[in-house]
Amino acid sequence: MPSTLHRPAPDATGVSRRTLLGVAGLSATTLALGVEAPASAGGPPPRTNPFTLGVAAGTPGPDSMVLWTRLATDPLAADGHGGMPSHPVPVHWEVARDADFTRRVAHGHALAQPELAHSVHPQVTGLEPATEYHYRFRTGRHTSPAGRFRTLPAAGAEVASFSLGVASCQAWYHGHFTAWKHLAAEADLDLIVFTGDYIYEYGIRSGDNLWRQGVELGPEHGQEVQTLAQYRLRYSLFKTDPHLQAAHARAAMVATWDDHEVENNYAGSQSQYGLSEEDFLLRRAVAYRAYYENLPLGPAALPEGPHSRIHHSLDVGRLARLSVLDTRQFRDPVPQDEQRVADPERSILGAAQEAWLTERLRTSPAQWNLLADGVAMVPVTDDRVDQWDGFPAARQRLMDQLARVSNPVVLTGDIHHHAAAELWADPTAPAPEAEPVAVELICSSIASDGDGKPGGHPDWTAHPYVRAMDARRGYVHVTLTPQEMRSRFVVVPWVEADDTAPARTAFAFRTPAGSRRLLS
Repeated sequence: MPSTLHRPAPDATGVSRRTLLGVAGLSATTLALGVEAPASAGGPPPRTNPFTLGVAAGTPGPDSMVLWTRLATDPLAADGHGGMPSHPVPVHWEVARDADFTRRVAHGHALAQPELAHSVHPQVTGLEPATEYHYRFRTGRHTSPAGRFRTLPAAGAEVASFSLGVASCQAWYHGHFTAWKHLAAEADLDLIVFTGDYIYEYGIRSGDNLWRQGVELGPEHGQEVQTLAQYRLRYSLFKTDPHLQAAHARAAMVATWDDHEVENNYAGSQSQYGLSEEDFLLRRAVAYRAYYENLPLGPAALPEGPHSRIHHSLDVGRLARLSVLDTRQFRDPVPQDEQRVADPERSILGAAQEAWLTERLRTSPAQWNLLADGVAMVPVTDDRVDQWDGFPAARQRLMDQLARVSNPVVLTGDIHHHAAAELWADPTAPAPEAEPVAVELICSSIASDGDGKPGGHPDWTAHPYVRAMDARRGYVHVTLTPQEMRSRFVVVPWVEADDTAPARTAFAFRTPAGSRRLLS
């Protein structure tokens, strides 16, 4: 969502294709060594602490988890290399049942290679379902902070309760990550779902868009991000935040992207700002590469040039099925007129992903069927073509699918507002007679657009199916049981001045199983 995250003037010198082409394909060996490697592989470890970007876990299963860290002795080094040498560095990892690591259940080695920004993505298997574990990394004499995760329940298991934290849109330069601090402190948190805009590509300039008080940045952060080195540096900047690190260490995360991981409002292979398709795909390739390097993703998400598969699904026993969608990579171009908006062939997911999602919904055994979605699905206005409003035929196809499954819920971000909405079969129907198809829970931003304020946007609040809105920063906490879903929309009063703001509940709803409504 552009909002006040305005695009600065482009760099007058431009960026050459040769610079963008610094993203040669990775060999299978490189990928494999980033997951598992001999203990003797690699060169000498760094002398200073390389675990400045924290640890993370993701891509969860009932018996498996992907662990992540990225070595960086100088995370904000202007060249984007994090102060690391040009040789690979061996990294040891371990997983235990206790925080003191006396009950170790798995361990291994991976190779942090410069080709992957010295990140590693070891896959741990053979774990017990629905079990909490602790993990950490070591290289040389340095040990990382410890993280924890909980494996998913076994396939077909009856699950009494499962909790999610939903977050999105973390423009570091617009404010402190106070919302992450409070989410990390939630007593009940099984999984974090991130719905897009993990970074922003805009140049950061004091007196312009640097609203986070108490920080200073060098000129290397002032240029719009376009090259692999620049994307790596931007991830480093955001990931140095201690509250984001604490949230990653608190629970496993599943994530999708929206637009700012590459470029504002891009559509498939189309740039909004006039880049040729060839040049934009080169930019998308480096952006997707950096995304993989900085998140706890499995091998399936490793990009091949400008292509990456991040859509996937997971089951929480018989309680829930979560399908994580990609609404950017495969969408059709921005339409030029209303007739093209209404074209029944237009898709925001692409034909292959639509077919995949249809099958995941059709075969779901779950009580709750959740979609993690990059842009808002609820109808708002006809001119918001960057959201599902720009793909009405595709939305209707999905609505027809959701009408046939048990308890569908859409989890979204993007708009920098909390919004609780019902998706109606006929959005023009009078409220008392309206037939709901699904519930949409839209989380506000972590920091994007600064402090914010109570209340909502009139384009949204004019619709009776938008039940509540709030434009302050925060996250949504969701608890699922076989009987109901409870959603709590948490806000913080300020983020620009410092990170001391308290957490408050702006509004909360419950959705009884079978009702498809938001009840106060």
